[in-house]
Amino acid sequence: MTINAKKCLVVEDERDIRDLVSLILSREGYSVEAVADPTQARARIAENTFDLIIVDWMLPGESGVDLIRQLRSDKRSDPVLILTAKSQPEDVVEGLKAGADDYLTKPFDNNVLLARAEALVRRKKWSEELQNRGNKSVYQWGGIYLDVDRHEVRVEDQTVHLTPSEYKILLEMLKNVGRVLTRDYLISKVQGEGIAVTGRTIDTHVFALRKKMMNQADLIETIRGVGYRIRDKI
Repeated sequence: MTINAKKCLVVEDERDIRDLVSLILSREGYSVEAVADPTQARARIAENTFDLIIVDWMLPGESGVDLIRQLRSDKRSDPVLILTAKSQPEDVVEGLKAGADDYLTKPFDNNVLLARAEALVRRKKWSEELQNRGNKSVYQWGGIYLDVDRHEVRVEDQTVHLTPSEYKILLEMLKNVGRVLTRDYLISKVQGEGIAVTGRTIDTHVFALRKKMMNQADLIETIRGVGYRIRDKI
C-alpha cells in the first residue's frame, strides 16, 4: 500500500459484493475499508476523511440514502457513489437529491465501477487544488474561464456577456465540478429580493447559458429530474 493511496469506504451488507468491490479497488491502488452496516460506517466516517464512499441503498437498520442525507447534513463533502439493485428512474432521482454524487446499479461492470470511482476521486482532487490556489477568485475548467474579481467570463479566449442569473449559475457549477446541483440549490443561489425563481426559470437560464458556451456547451449536463452539473471529465 502506498502512503498516498486513495482512501475508500465500502458500505455493503452482502459479503460477496463487499469483498468483490474491495478487491477491484485494492488492485487499482486504493486503500479500502469495508463495513456491513450504517453504524459501522458512521464510526469510520467520524474518524476519517475518505476520497470515496461507496454505499449500498438497502442496508440493515437504516437505508444508505438516509446515511448520505446525514453526511450532507453534517456538512461532509466526501464523494459518494450509490451502488444498488434499485434501478428505477425515481430511485436514481431520490439518491442524487439525497446528496450522492453518482449512482450505479447492480449487476455492474468492473471497469464501469472503476471509471465512476476515478471520476469522483478526480473531482475531489481538483476541488481541493482549486481551494488551495493563491488566487481563489479565478475558476477555469476546459475552455471556460471565470474571474470573480473582474466579473469576467471567457469561453475559448472570447469574452462572454452573461446575465446576473447565468453568471451565478455558472459560478456555482465551476465551484462544484462533477457534483450534481439540484434546481432547488440553484434557485437559492439565483433568488434575489423581489425576484421569483422557479425550477422552470432555472431551466431557461441554463438553456441560455449553454448557447453562450459555444463549443464548451457539452460540459454542462442535465441530470433528468434533479438538476445540472459540469462534468468532471474533459
